[in-house]
Amino acid sequence: MADTATTASAAAASAASASSDAPPFQLGKPRFQQTSFYGRFRHFLDIIDPRTLFVTERRLREAVQLLEDYKHGTLRPGVTNEQLWSAQKIKQAILHPDTNEKIFMPFRMSGYIPFGTPIVVGLLLPNQTLASTVFWQWLNQSHNACVNYANRNATKPSPASKFIQGYLGAVISAVSIAVGLNVLVQKANKFTPATRLLIQRFVPFPAVGPAGDGADASGPAHAHPGATPDRHVHAGEDGSPAGTPPAAPPCAKPRVPGSLRPGPAAGHQPLPANVRD
Repeated sequence: MADTATTASAAAASAASASSDAPPFQLGKPRFQQTSFYGRFRHFLDIIDPRTLFVTERRLREAVQLLEDYKHGTLRPGVTNEQLWSAQKIKQAILHPDTNEKIFMPFRMSGYIPFGTPIVVGLLLPNQTLASTVFWQWLNQSHNACVNYANRNATKPSPASKFIQGYLGAVISAVSIAVGLNVLVQKANKFTPATRLLIQRFVPFPAVGPAGDGADASGPAHAHPGATPDRHVHAGEDGSPAGTPPAAPPCAKPRVPGSLRPGPAAGHQPLPANVRD
């Protein structure tokens, strides 16, 4: 009996400790303070956390139910703030905030690292042919467009023509710039083979940048702190969805994630439409 009482006491103390370590739970609000860079940075890391990709259907239902119980004041005793924050993180990472439907895994913000990394690597492959250049630029912009669409603001329907127009504009501009620059570099006879190869490695930079502006026209992203990523190639530095992915290959992004900029940020909602790889 003494051992049982001790065990129960230890469990209660552990739960209390876990609850005290986490800030008081606020439904629909970000866990970390948005008034500081560090708080916004932690919030952004939560959004792109790839571990949520492995959440089971049962765990998702439990998280949703826990939040419903909290919302209706029927929460069972002993639930900690940490458990509530975790439940909210899971729900927001998997379900669209407007439709409440599951977002296809490769297009979730939490999937931008594992699914975006291969594309970043492909963009930076050396000695690319015309076909491979077109393929990787097309795949990059297609993935960006799908992420934007999957995390769109579904409360304000946008005509499909606008999405298609933005998508085509992004693909055409990216492919045109990449192919054009590669052709110019290859025709530059004054460059040595080594210099030519080095310059070609930087072609994705100008190709992806302008295309990101075209992708924004694909539709308004939801408020997911970081809803619209763009795979930009950032030499030696990465810090966003697709750019966050790889630690080895230089990843990139055309803009600084809105959730990391000074000033208050919205609660948990899709990453700002300016978040790019």
